Amino acid sequence: MLSVEGEGVDLGTCRTVLLVPSRAVHEPGYIKALAAGESGSAKHEFHALAQMAYFQYQDEELRVIEVSSPVLVDDGVATQRVEDGMLLCRESDGGVVLVVFAGENRKKLLEAVHRYCTRWVRLDI
Repeated sequence: MLSVEGEGVDLGTCRTVLLVPSRAVHEPGYIKALAAGESGSAKHEFHALAQMAYFQYQDEELRVIEVSSPVLVDDGVATQRVEDGMLLCRESDGGVVLVVFAGENRKKLLEAVHRYCTRWVRLDI
Protein backbone atom coordinates (compact mmCIF):
# COMPACT_ATOMS: atom_id res chain seq x y z
CA MET A 1 0.00 0.00 0.00
CA LEU A 2 0.97 3.62 -0.47
CA SER A 3 1.25 5.93 2.50
CA VAL A 4 0.14 9.58 2.18
CA GLU A 5 1.00 11.79 5.15
CA GLY A 6 1.22 15.46 5.93
CA GLU A 7 -0.12 18.19 8.15
CA GLY A 8 -3.91 18.01 7.92
CA VAL A 9 -3.85 14.82 5.81
CA ASP A 10 -5.37 11.80 7.53
CA LEU A 11 -5.36 9.28 4.68
CA GLY A 12 -2.91 6.65 5.91
CA THR A 13 -2.80 4.08 3.10
CA CYS A 14 -4.03 4.28 -0.48
CA ARG A 15 -4.26 1.82 -3.40
CA THR A 16 -3.43 4.34 -6.12
CA VAL A 17 -2.09 7.90 -6.17
CA LEU A 18 -1.71 10.36 -9.03
CA LEU A 19 0.84 13.12 -8.33
CA VAL A 20 -0.02 16.22 -10.32
CA PRO A 21 2.42 19.13 -9.91
CA SER A 22 1.34 22.66 -10.84
CA ARG A 23 3.38 22.59 -14.04
CA ALA A 24 1.37 19.60 -15.29
CA VAL A 25 -1.30 22.01 -16.53
CA HIS A 26 1.12 22.98 -19.33
CA GLU A 27 3.54 20.01 -19.26
CA PRO A 28 1.64 16.75 -18.53
CA GLY A 29 4.80 14.65 -18.64
CA TYR A 30 5.42 15.55 -15.01
CA ILE A 31 2.39 13.61 -13.76
CA LYS A 32 3.37 10.51 -11.79
CA ALA A 33 1.18 7.46 -11.21
CA LEU A 34 1.77 5.16 -8.24
CA ALA A 35 -0.08 1.95 -7.47
CA ALA A 36 0.19 -0.70 -4.78
CA GLY A 37 0.81 -4.00 -6.58
CA GLU A 38 1.23 -2.81 -10.17
CA SER A 39 -0.68 -4.90 -12.68
CA GLY A 40 -1.38 -4.92 -16.39
CA SER A 41 -4.60 -3.01 -15.83
CA ALA A 42 -3.04 -0.28 -13.66
CA LYS A 43 -3.30 2.41 -16.34
CA HIS A 44 -7.03 1.70 -16.62
CA GLU A 45 -7.35 2.11 -12.84
CA PHE A 46 -5.56 5.47 -13.07
CA HIS A 47 -7.88 6.54 -15.89
CA ALA A 48 -10.93 5.53 -13.87
CA LEU A 49 -9.59 7.42 -10.83
CA ALA A 50 -8.98 10.59 -12.85
CA GLN A 51 -12.38 10.36 -14.53
CA MET A 52 -14.29 9.68 -11.29
CA ALA A 53 -12.55 12.54 -9.53
CA TYR A 54 -13.27 14.94 -12.38
CA PHE A 55 -16.98 14.10 -12.42
CA GLN A 56 -17.29 14.03 -8.63
CA TYR A 57 -15.65 17.46 -8.48
CA GLN A 58 -18.13 18.85 -11.03
CA ASP A 59 -20.99 17.43 -8.95
CA GLU A 60 -19.43 18.76 -5.71
CA GLU A 61 -19.20 15.19 -4.35
CA LEU A 62 -15.40 14.89 -4.22
CA ARG A 63 -13.76 14.83 -0.80
CA VAL A 64 -11.19 17.65 -0.86
CA ILE A 65 -8.39 18.18 1.66
CA GLU A 66 -6.61 21.52 1.28
CA VAL A 67 -3.04 21.70 2.55
CA SER A 68 -0.39 24.38 2.83
CA SER A 69 2.64 22.31 3.82
CA PRO A 70 4.46 19.46 2.01
CA VAL A 71 2.88 16.02 1.74
CA LEU A 72 4.95 12.80 1.77
CA VAL A 73 4.04 9.81 -0.39
CA ASP A 74 5.81 6.56 0.51
CA ASP A 75 5.55 3.57 -1.83
CA GLY A 76 7.66 1.27 0.34
CA VAL A 77 10.76 1.89 -1.77
CA ALA A 78 11.11 5.67 -1.80
CA THR A 79 9.42 8.68 -0.27
CA GLN A 80 8.39 11.57 -2.50
CA ARG A 81 7.88 15.06 -1.16
CA VAL A 82 5.06 16.95 -2.88
CA GLU A 83 5.10 20.72 -2.46
CA ASP A 84 2.59 22.02 -5.01
CA GLY A 85 -0.27 20.96 -7.26
CA MET A 86 -2.40 18.09 -6.05
CA LEU A 87 -2.57 14.41 -5.25
CA LEU A 88 -5.47 12.28 -6.36
CA CYS A 89 -5.84 9.25 -4.10
CA ARG A 90 -7.95 6.11 -4.07
CA GLU A 91 -8.19 4.92 -0.51
CA SER A 92 -8.07 1.25 0.46
CA ASP A 93 -11.88 1.27 0.81
CA GLY A 94 -12.29 2.65 -2.74
CA GLY A 95 -13.04 6.25 -1.80
CA VAL A 96 -11.57 9.07 -3.89
CA VAL A 97 -9.81 11.99 -2.20
CA LEU A 98 -8.24 15.12 -3.65
CA VAL A 99 -5.35 16.58 -1.65
CA VAL A 100 -4.68 20.03 -3.08
CA PHE A 101 -2.37 22.84 -2.11
CA ALA A 102 -3.97 26.16 -1.19
CA GLY A 103 -4.28 28.56 -4.12
CA GLU A 104 -4.08 25.88 -6.84
CA ASN A 105 -6.63 25.80 -9.66
CA ARG A 106 -8.33 22.48 -8.85
CA LYS A 107 -10.38 22.35 -12.02
CA LYS A 108 -7.39 22.89 -14.31
CA LEU A 109 -5.33 20.25 -12.49
CA LEU A 110 -8.18 17.73 -12.63
CA GLU A 111 -8.65 18.43 -16.34
CA ALA A 112 -4.91 17.96 -16.95
CA VAL A 113 -4.73 14.59 -15.18
CA HIS A 114 -7.94 13.38 -16.83
CA ARG A 115 -6.59 14.30 -20.28
CA TYR A 116 -3.23 12.68 -19.50
CA CYS A 117 -4.77 9.38 -18.34
CA THR A 118 -7.22 9.29 -21.26
CA ARG A 119 -4.39 9.67 -23.77
CA TRP A 120 -2.30 7.10 -21.93
CA VAL A 121 -5.06 4.49 -22.20
CA ARG A 122 -5.84 5.33 -25.84
CA LEU A 123 -2.21 4.77 -26.85
CA ASP A 124 -2.60 1.16 -25.81
CA ILE A 125 -5.94 0.38 -27.48
